[in-house]
Amino acid sequence: MSYTLIAIFSVLALLGVPLAVSLGIGVAVTLVIFDLPLSLVPQAMYTSMNSFVLVAVPLFILAGNVMSMGGIADRIFAAADSVVGRWRGGLGHVNVVASTIFGGMSGSSVADVGSLGAIEIKAMTDYKYPRPYAAAITMVTSVLSSVVPPSIIMIIAAATAGVSVGGALAGGIGPAVLFIAGFMAANYVLSVRHGYGTVSKKSKREVARCLLVAVPALGAPVIILISIFSGVVTPTEGAGLAVVYSLLVGFVLYREMKGRDVPTILIRSGVTTGTVLFIAMVASIAAYIFTIDGLPVRISDAVLGISENPMVVMLVIGVLLVLIGTVMDVIAAILILVPVLMPTVEQVGIDPLHFVVFLVACLSMGLVTPPVGVALFATSHISRLSIERVASASRWFYVVMIVVLALLAVVPQVTLWPVEFLTGH
Repeated sequence: MSYTLIAIFSVLALLGVPLAVSLGIGVAVTLVIFDLPLSLVPQAMYTSMNSFVLVAVPLFILAGNVMSMGGIADRIFAAADSVVGRWRGGLGHVNVVASTIFGGMSGSSVADVGSLGAIEIKAMTDYKYPRPYAAAITMVTSVLSSVVPPSIIMIIAAATAGVSVGGALAGGIGPAVLFIAGFMAANYVLSVRHGYGTVSKKSKREVARCLLVAVPALGAPVIILISIFSGVVTPTEGAGLAVVYSLLVGFVLYREMKGRDVPTILIRSGVTTGTVLFIAMVASIAAYIFTIDGLPVRISDAVLGISENPMVVMLVIGVLLVLIGTVMDVIAAILILVPVLMPTVEQVGIDPLHFVVFLVACLSMGLVTPPVGVALFATSHISRLSIERVASASRWFYVVMIVVLALLAVVPQVTLWPVEFLTGH
């Protein structure tokens, strides 16, 4: 049963059918072939969406779109440039810092690329960086939105696994720091070796002015995350706070948003939300089919047949997740794989919270790798470069990501220490 669904989904996906539709057709055909009740479809869809936590998803998407049109992205980039633009490879570092800040507000890699991408690529090419390299670092840094809180993907993963959403968001801080350090180190080495770019120098007065103008934009992640981690608000309420704050900044403080922009923002947010949640609903049915077919048990037996050492199990699962992430949408993969892999994880004594963060980090490579990486496609479109050229220029950043993922697999404290420090659990 599971293999039938996987085969149908794979064939349709390879033929270019949208992933959500491919998965939906695979589910429908499997239900008919194996004479399973079609009533499973509405039941599973309703159950998967009947969660207060998931209300945060459309709200963070809305907040990201408001930020995109409210002038927040421009101020963030200018502030980052004023601080780290003077270093060798400066605009590459600016790219990393700006994506970290914006990802911490929007929680979406596509919002990051769509808002900052054009600004970053143009600025880097103006300062003599090769266009493919500028596109590559713009793309890979968008992965930070998956682990920097408040991440939409992390919220969905935590809700699916039944672990604390606040804990999962805090757990993403460790991987985020490693990714940031790795990307900046790689950017510095490559810039020095190949002579990329020129240094962007600003006077102390200009630095102070850029930072002062950006204070309202930079205040968003601080206010949102402090509110969530202190327990003042839930992640869902924090998402609502992000929307209100973004509207206030865009309309009142920066005055770059007009009333006529609201319908565009709402339509764009609705389309994105519909896409994300449709994938989630269809994937929940697939996960149910895999469960009743006993796929989690078979995978558990196969993994434990290799080793029962938690470290080895995490490395094996990590390789599996990275490979799956390259061919499947991240959200669909989370909703299918969490129920499948969780029994194995619990059996060998791996902390569920650590596993959720590790899973999100591994699958996030799929956002920036062929053939289905949404951030890769978005960057290719914005940069007007082929997917092959962007992916090729990203190869050393892919190496950085793999090293970070391996470190996460063998050192769980990277994930768990921030959780203990911020939440006390």
